[in-house]
Amino acid sequence: MNPLVLIPARMAATRLPNKPLADIGGRPMIVRAYEGAAASGLPVAVAAGDAEIVEVVQAAGGRAVLTDPALPSGSDRIMAALEAIDPDGRHDAVINLQGDMPFAPPSIAATCARLLADQPSCDIATLVAAEADVSDRANPDVVKAVLALAPGAMTGRALYFTRSTLYGDGPVWRHIGVYGYRREALKRFCAAPPSPLETREKLEQLRALEMGLSIWGAVVEAAPLSVDNPADLEAARRLAS
Repeated sequence: MNPLVLIPARMAATRLPNKPLADIGGRPMIVRAYEGAAASGLPVAVAAGDAEIVEVVQAAGGRAVLTDPALPSGSDRIMAALEAIDPDGRHDAVINLQGDMPFAPPSIAATCARLLADQPSCDIATLVAAEADVSDRANPDVVKAVLALAPGAMTGRALYFTRSTLYGDGPVWRHIGVYGYRREALKRFCAAPPSPLETREKLEQLRALEMGLSIWGAVVEAAPLSVDNPADLEAARRLAS
């Protein structure tokens, strides 16, 4: 396969406005995310919703493309960027990394790409990690992935994603919002309207499952820090110091 890594970013985040440009240890968050992705060895670009993001990424030597700021989601943004960067379809897979994960290891993108290559039935690849604390089980802000995972296996087909509490003795997998799409699957996904379960749980990936697309998850050691609010930003700054 010939994957391309795209990082959607926009300035108008509700809980932390202008966060792509937030300073973390002397460098903008989006630049840190870009450099981590580039270390995977895969081609990378930022799908920016604002000219300021493009300028910052390019000033750091990175690649960025400006997309319509009115696009409703990160998935729509990477679809628009893909068509602008690669109109001839050379890249048959897209890895969607998050611009608010400034310390995501390079292995994350490679893991998604490898899962797509290894599983012909996989339309969308994603990542999970073990719950950080038992309180994660009842926390609606922690998205749980329900996987068909054989004993000892590190990859499995996703059956559902939920914010609800999960019970029982089995492991609870915390979903990491990183995706690898086959190009045709991304195109189909973005062309479809929001689904009932997606709207109910406020989880975009449920649209894919309702459409009949196959999502597979790979288990990784830990979920990278995601910067969603001022407290997360302070934690990222401490980690960078």
